[in-house]
Amino acid sequence: MAPLSTALALGLLAVSLGAQASAQAAPLDPSAGYTAARSRPVTHDVELTAVVTAPSGTKRLRIWVPIPPSDAAQSVESSAFETYPESVAPEFATEPVFGNRFAYFEFKDPKGAQMVRHRLRITTHELRWNVDSAKVMSAGPWPASFEPFLRSESQAVVVGDEVTKLARDVAPRRGDALGDLRGVMDWIQQNLRYDHAEASLQASSQWALAKRAGHCSDYHSLCSAMTRALGYPARVTYGISMLPKASPSHCKAEVFLPPYGWVSFDLSETQKLCEKITNETSLERGRRAALVEAAKRRLLAGYRENLWFLQTRGTDYDLAPKAARKVAVVRTIYAEADGRALPEPDPSDPHKREFAWMTLHRFLPTSEGTRQFTDVATLDEFLKPQK
Repeated sequence: MAPLSTALALGLLAVSLGAQASAQAAPLDPSAGYTAARSRPVTHDVELTAVVTAPSGTKRLRIWVPIPPSDAAQSVESSAFETYPESVAPEFATEPVFGNRFAYFEFKDPKGAQMVRHRLRITTHELRWNVDSAKVMSAGPWPASFEPFLRSESQAVVVGDEVTKLARDVAPRRGDALGDLRGVMDWIQQNLRYDHAEASLQASSQWALAKRAGHCSDYHSLCSAMTRALGYPARVTYGISMLPKASPSHCKAEVFLPPYGWVSFDLSETQKLCEKITNETSLERGRRAALVEAAKRRLLAGYRENLWFLQTRGTDYDLAPKAARKVAVVRTIYAEADGRALPEPDPSDPHKREFAWMTLHRFLPTSEGTRQFTDVATLDEFLKPQK
């Protein structure tokens, strides 16, 4: 372990370099990297395993496993796959719309369950955009390259008349992008209930609007749909939370806000944190109110924790190699037997008793991270507006 002074110097250098990067305007290009200030790197040895049982008599079982990219926020230092009991070598391919990369496995006449394990070492960073509403610029009209992030989709981020009317009601267009986004997020957090038993598992904005309930993908799909209805590019990003959970998958919404570029927002985790604070009777009422406001301030400023890594971007796309149909999202894997998708599992749903496949996961830290969405103390530095 490095001496404390050395570790502190390295940490300050990381923050300084990140701050310099965030001061530079992102080009008006959806493929541009993150400009957020990055700090507090943590490294994990990760094992992600899927055990898939195809129906009896299946002739061809196909499994796609997303491969996390290396970018300004995260660095994949090693990656290896294995299968059991059948030995199948992966085929690697990249889908052309969002650039998501997959390891593809094909099992012929599978007998019983098949396991696919992905071992990797990854270093992630905490990201802060510190978005200032006075600096957010209007970009319109958007270049054609932003079309995948403005479109109305058939499965996930559906921008229909109801979504458009709602978005304009809760966020009247005032030329204030961050103010509009605040209106959208406030409405979602006030009107949606987090519930695994009432979740689409498919990032469905229509489900979220009809049920007023769901899990992270429904929250962030509706946020993306309402944001697109207001004319701002938005997308759902899926990744892995390296925390003790029944399922490690978790998603976020990202909105393109010039000059900051893509900015990450986590509505569902912020809502759950605010509810935890509100119900914490050991805290004085005034402090509870202040912490809730700090959580909302952190959300709106653009924030991504260092115990989460990204696997896929975007919704409603063809896998590579192509599956029988487009996917709404890929949470941990996608699997199909003889051209029919196997149902998505949600082990956090107390009503589920049968699963076609399940994930096992283990995260071994070589350096410690902070549980930013469960540790209330992490909000203390956000109690006052950032300058």
